[in-house]
Amino acid sequence: MAGNARSLIANRGDLIREMQARGHAVAAAVPRADYLPEVEQLGIPIIPLEMSRASLAPWQDLRTLAALWQVMRRLRPRVVLGYTVKPVVYGSLAARLAGVPCSFSLITGLGLAYGEARTRRARLLRSLVSSLYRAGLAGNRAVFFQNPDDQAEFLTRGIISPGLRTVRVNGSGVNLEEYPRCPLPDGPMLFLYVGRLLRDKGVDQFVAAAERLKPVFPEARFVVVGPHDPDLPHACPAGEVAAWHERGIVEFIGGVRDVRPWLSRCHVFVFPSTYREGIPRCVLEAMATGRAIVTTDAPGCRETVLPDDNGILVPPRDVPALAAALQGLLEAPEQVARMGAASRRLAAERFDVRRVNRAMLEVMEL
Repeated sequence: MAGNARSLIANRGDLIREMQARGHAVAAAVPRADYLPEVEQLGIPIIPLEMSRASLAPWQDLRTLAALWQVMRRLRPRVVLGYTVKPVVYGSLAARLAGVPCSFSLITGLGLAYGEARTRRARLLRSLVSSLYRAGLAGNRAVFFQNPDDQAEFLTRGIISPGLRTVRVNGSGVNLEEYPRCPLPDGPMLFLYVGRLLRDKGVDQFVAAAERLKPVFPEARFVVVGPHDPDLPHACPAGEVAAWHERGIVEFIGGVRDVRPWLSRCHVFVFPSTYREGIPRCVLEAMATGRAIVTTDAPGCRETVLPDDNGILVPPRDVPALAAALQGLLEAPEQVARMGAASRRLAAERFDVRRVNRAMLEVMEL
């Protein structure tokens, strides 16, 4: 059960293919609103469901629960795996009601609900999501976490009982063949950000750092690749994005189907997120291609960097520190090649998707 079709393709495609290679029949449920025709290329039955990722309307969630129960009663799976909040919660509950022998959940980050609870509404949302997780995970055989901070938070909040097995895996992994090491390009240093234009993903921090550095290093390039949806929670306002375009210090490319051409053109990958990532896949892809990483010392992100080895960690929401880190690389470009080589080694040793999938399949006895 997936939160959306795109993530099923990009983040679970290798896992699905490994399951099939081991002789297992696999099917997946995805929200109808996020369905993409290319998901059929996975070669498995795809079941579109009515599921709103953002809505908290009880009647909608009950409809999702009922639909998942009907699917499981029809397919009679032996094992169920859900990831992202609603597939985890309602998929786990439906599996229990349908008599599925084994259900597992993968926590791929905690997202907005566990960000900075600056308002009463945010605190209520966190409490509600925690209660939902607690109800859903109670019947799981095991829960996978992608970083130790999320694992500790669930234990501290009592969302999972001490007796429930928890397993930590190194993110969703990265396919080292699909993301081969690329030589660093010639020309001025290019700093790349890949992600949605959300404040919690740190794009505003990236722009602010670029605006500090561009007057001093006019040849340096700062590029943002990713879509802008102003209706998303914590999205950068349309007026602010328009002003960034007008100033012209940062190049905005928009959303792309394949980020690899841009990874091959960059020297340093920058991701100043505070989003409560599991382990950000965009960073793993940059590491696999052999790029120095500058990211935040925040849950999920910090797992990708060995400081001063393959990159630099900066405090969250600290533009002066971010700008200083980028300036240091501009002034010592020989460090970029050294860090990029270390990134590729770390990707191979720790984040190879085959290692991650083997660990999960062993726990699920598949």
